[in-house]
Order: sequence, then C-alpha cells, then structure tokens
Amino acid sequence: MRTEFAVDGVTLVGELRVPEGEGPRPALVLTGPFTGVRDQVTGLYAARLAERGYVTLAFDHRNWGESGGEPRCHEDPQGKLQDLRAAVSFLRARPEVDGDRIGAVGICLGGGYALKFAAFDPRVKAFAGIAGAYNNPYGMRSGMDYEAALGSFTEVLERQDQGGPVEYLPAVAEEGEAAMPGDEPYAYYGTDRSVSPHWANRVTRASVRELITMDNMMGADFLSPRPALIVHGVVDRFCSPEGAEEAYKRLDEPKRLVWLDAKRHIDLYDREPYVTQAVDATAEFLSQYL
Repeated sequence: MRTEFAVDGVTLVGELRVPEGEGPRPALVLTGPFTGVRDQVTGLYAARLAERGYVTLAFDHRNWGESGGEPRCHEDPQGKLQDLRAAVSFLRARPEVDGDRIGAVGICLGGGYALKFAAFDPRVKAFAGIAGAYNNPYGMRSGMDYEAALGSFTEVLERQDQGGPVEYLPAVAEEGEAAMPGDEPYAYYGTDRSVSPHWANRVTRASVRELITMDNMMGADFLSPRPALIVHGVVDRFCSPEGAEEAYKRLDEPKRLVWLDAKRHIDLYDREPYVTQAVDATAEFLSQYL
C-alpha cells in the first residue's frame, strides 16, 4: 500500500507491503542504488522479501521520486540517514510490525547507508547488504586526483551559493559525461528494465562530491553486536568485491559473507538467478536474528 511519513518537514512516499496472516511480524526497511526510486530495485527486493513473511518498506528518499525535498535529484547522505531513522519510527508505530524485530537491507549505494544507519540506531537488530557500495574517502582518494575533483565540485557549489542555478548532469549515458557513465549502468537505467514514471535521468553535480567524501564503511566498525550479512557478486565493476571484503573484515561476529557468481553489478538489480539467490540468503540469515 502507498504510504507517507514525514521527516524534517519533508514528506516521504513509500510502499508498505504486509504479508497475509496474523501479525505482528518482523519488518525490513530498504534503501537502494544511487538515483534509484522505490519502484525499481528496492521495490523488487521489498516484494520478494514480503513473500518470505516480512513487512517491508521501500520508499523514495528526500529529493528523489515522489518524495519532497530540494534540490531535486540530489544526494544528501546525512538526510538519507535521517530518512531511515524516520522510516523505522514509522514501522514501529504500525500494528502489523513487531517493533523489536526490525532489520535494515541495502542494495548498491544503499548497502553503505543501511550499514552506517544500523550501526548507530539500536532499534535495528540486523543488517544485510546486497551488491553494496561501502564508500569511504580513503578508497576514493586512491583511485583519482582527489584534490582536483574536490576543487571542481567546490567551484560548482560556490556558483550555486552565489545565486546561480543548481547544476545537473545525466545520471547515465552510453557515451559522454554522466554520473554513472558507460554501458552497464545504461543497460539498466537507460532501458525498460528500470522504467518508472518517478525516475529522471539527471543528478546534481554536487551529488558526485557526496559520493567521494561520505564514509559509510565506518559503520562496519560500530555495528557489533548486531549481526551482518554481506551478499556480493564475484565480479563487480561498480561496487568492488574488495570493498565488500573490507567491510566484512571490519565487522565483528555474528557475520556472514555470501559470494554469488554474478559478473555484472546490475545482475543483482533484477536478473535471475541472482535476485533469488540474494533473497534466499537474506531471508535465511534474517530468520536467525529477527
């Protein structure tokens, strides 16, 4: 069912899925890929996990999809963590939900957000990351001219601070400049695989600065004693297996790492058998802890 809840004066729009049968039941809040909206990847996983008996909430974060917030299509890391907090508060107030049995599930960039959020909110009893991006500035700095990148984004923000318009670039493009360039992101977002009336192929330039400066990996250092599951493809050009392995190593027990024989990051967005394998691993793991 379509649902709305508010945080920081912003209305967030989500989809609450309640399995048939008597409650209250364990519940999962989901957060997903960069630029994604609730009827894409998070909606698919929310539906599949609801089939396994969990109440699920997939929602549009502030600035994205049908939710409020400005500027549009802008990545707000701290805001997303606050959105997740409000989402858990919403779930705990629902009669269908056992408020002491709530987990956080993140896919792609949402994997890092769900990890950091769960680490600092004791209401969340378990974490699962699927094809997760566990961003941290140390890793980003090693793969680029970091000072030059920061300088370019500072120039953009200064123009906006001085009254200029918000600057955008395409989210995906087969060729040319984009926040997620190349054929693989385009194969999902640029085709019918991701079709949604609430998704737009644009993102603020300043969003890329947020991606290279956020530290969601630190959540792995603070999650314990809550359990963690990491599901990842053995080959992933966009959310590195090395990053998943680092997050796993920094986590304390109880923890589990599941490798899937996927060769493309977006295989875990909507392709079989990978989605079913990820859902199976997640449902089996969470059944032990929620």
